[in-house]
Amino acid sequence: MVIRKASHAGSWYPGKKEDLIKNLEQAFSDKEFGPGKLPETLNQNNRTIIGGVSPHAGYTFSGRCAAFTYLNLFKERIPDTVIVLGTDHVGYGKVALLEDGAWETPLGNLLIDDELSKKILDTSEMIVEDRSAFTGFMEQEHNIEIQLPFIKYCAKDKDVKIVTLKIGIRRDYSVFEKIASDISTAIKALNKDIVIVASSDMSHKEVLDKNQLSEFKKFDQDVIDAFVELKPKKTLSAASKTTVCGAQTITTLMLICEKLNATKGELLKYYTSSDIRGGYGYCVGYFSGIIVK
Repeated sequence: MVIRKASHAGSWYPGKKEDLIKNLEQAFSDKEFGPGKLPETLNQNNRTIIGGVSPHAGYTFSGRCAAFTYLNLFKERIPDTVIVLGTDHVGYGKVALLEDGAWETPLGNLLIDDELSKKILDTSEMIVEDRSAFTGFMEQEHNIEIQLPFIKYCAKDKDVKIVTLKIGIRRDYSVFEKIASDISTAIKALNKDIVIVASSDMSHKEVLDKNQLSEFKKFDQDVIDAFVELKPKKTLSAASKTTVCGAQTITTLMLICEKLNATKGELLKYYTSSDIRGGYGYCVGYFSGIIVK
């Protein structure tokens, strides 16, 4: 069985189990930048929150924002499977998934839902199985891995599985429509509780003063407003005017959720690395949002 190593444990987030649990608990409990409470599940029969956007920087900066996303995705009930839509920072051009195996985390491995991954591959002519997209040289790509400790932590004792997809840098909206249709068709074919996460940070830019920070946030807000309106084409257009690194993951998430009867998006949290540091310099935006039936 292929096990994708936790290559960023010990750098982007704590590598030891006890330290990671403490870090995650602090992220959830933080009342200024985080949700201010630990995740709990209501064990409801029905789910209304079907997807979300989660940032993927080091936990010192983005962990408290990501906590909002996972608090809500696991609030109604603990899902059977989480699909993680990953972006690309290293030049990968295809749309790929891991068909089977597991991803390592300091909290324990997360198994691939091979039933769902096979169903996606059988449905789609565009999505391919490509282990090289996630292993070897590509282990330097962090944006999927950063999501996984949150999933493992929120899963508690349940054996939650994952499907990890990498969407290479593409700007053709029709590509996102096609893969979203294929993924939603596969989800509908299985009797499972499945949620989808789009891994993405927002804008990246040097910010030197208050006015530049305000302008920076305005560009990100345009993307967020389109997300809340549940208008994927408008979201992609707004993101194309920024340095949002997961425009394709957010757009694909929205298109999938539309096909799963979503009605709206919700902003949960937005802040920047400048807000965390209390100063200016290189700035990254972090956004947590969910999509609801």
